Amino acid sequence: MTERGKAFSYVGFSLTADGSLTCDYDLDGDLFTERFELGGIETGEGAWTSPAAQAVARLVFLLAGVSYYKTGAPPRIEVPGGLTATERSFLRDYYLHGLAEFAHTGGHDLTDLEIDAPPRPAEPVAADVTPGRPLVPFGGGIDSVVVVEDVKAALPDAALFVANTSDVPFQPIEDTAVVTGLPVLRARRHLDPKVLESKARGYFNGHVPVTGIISALALLVAAGTGRDRVVMSNEHSASEPTGMVANGVPVNHQWSKSLAFEEGFRAVLAESVAGLGYYSALRPYSELWVARRFADLPGYHLAFRSCNKAFFVDPESRLPSWCGECDKCCFIDLILAPYLAPERLGEIFRGREPLERADLEPEFRSLLGEPGRSKPLECVGDEGECRRAALLAAARPDRSGNAVLAALSSYVGSSGMDTPSEDTLLHRQGPHFLPADA
Repeated sequence: MTERGKAFSYVGFSLTADGSLTCDYDLDGDLFTERFELGGIETGEGAWTSPAAQAVARLVFLLAGVSYYKTGAPPRIEVPGGLTATERSFLRDYYLHGLAEFAHTGGHDLTDLEIDAPPRPAEPVAADVTPGRPLVPFGGGIDSVVVVEDVKAALPDAALFVANTSDVPFQPIEDTAVVTGLPVLRARRHLDPKVLESKARGYFNGHVPVTGIISALALLVAAGTGRDRVVMSNEHSASEPTGMVANGVPVNHQWSKSLAFEEGFRAVLAESVAGLGYYSALRPYSELWVARRFADLPGYHLAFRSCNKAFFVDPESRLPSWCGECDKCCFIDLILAPYLAPERLGEIFRGREPLERADLEPEFRSLLGEPGRSKPLECVGDEGECRRAALLAAARPDRSGNAVLAALSSYVGSSGMDTPSEDTLLHRQGPHFLPADA
């Protein structure tokens, strides 16, 4: 497709008593259907037909549409079912900021986006939930591991939530979930097959704010199972833009993990359902803080994996171990290096850690924010904390012979760039929505 579409329309959704959610969309006559299967989750009778579940299913419907809108990226979105003023504002931000990376990489200008929807009153319905029963979306990385351990300590009746887009589960998530000892509630997501053939069909393609979709889906599962909150694992640096700009809109690969998304989505949720909570337990914390906590959880060290190549949609393409060279591998090695011995990191990476490879120094310099190098379009920490991590790791006696860390430390010391102290990074910073019992 070389030209943008004309209009994207939200056709309708249906959540049946057996836990099957169907969402229908239309882009200039091209119809798309996404399905979610929740039937394998144990619930009470009538759980999915309850007013609260139906209200949250509508939010899933609204947020999941982004995967199909992007195929033509038209300037007009139609929501015949109506939107509240809060929903209209949030939905435009969700598309404009959540698709800023898509716009940047694909050369699209979405700033003319208009949403056509009749006004809808805010009429929140009450959720039938039990206090102190959190649901934690779980990706198996250091962030969600730290959140789970902290949540378990405060609220033992917790459960994990995992959404799969394949019949073959992601093994790193499964392996790490076992270590938590918590029950796992699972949903199966069926994308319309047409979007998986985007190139052949001439559709636009690119990054979508998938964490937003998972957030809404987790809330639906919480509503259906009587759990009172969804606890995310999005830390402070997720709010930092990547450094690129798409037609005046800052690009943030992690926008749907940002404070802006969290705040907007909480407002939308409050207008739909009363009694369901949504917040990130890591919002006021840095990745360095997370890394220090994770270093003290040795039971997870050899189970977790954050390598991108372990999470391909096609099961046949997934690596069974760390690749040891992608941006995520480099970041995880760097952020843990101040707090774990090189021998332990070698075990984690199943051999040679990225910091032992001189050819990966350019990747590490990108993480540090060296001018002329773009921050990776990945879920990685901000540049300041990466610089501090490099200095801390280089100062360890057991790293005295590491050439990559020596070069990075020298660069940081001579660059004059602001590098926050370890003390600053290990304390709460910025606004958050943590409740008193978190």
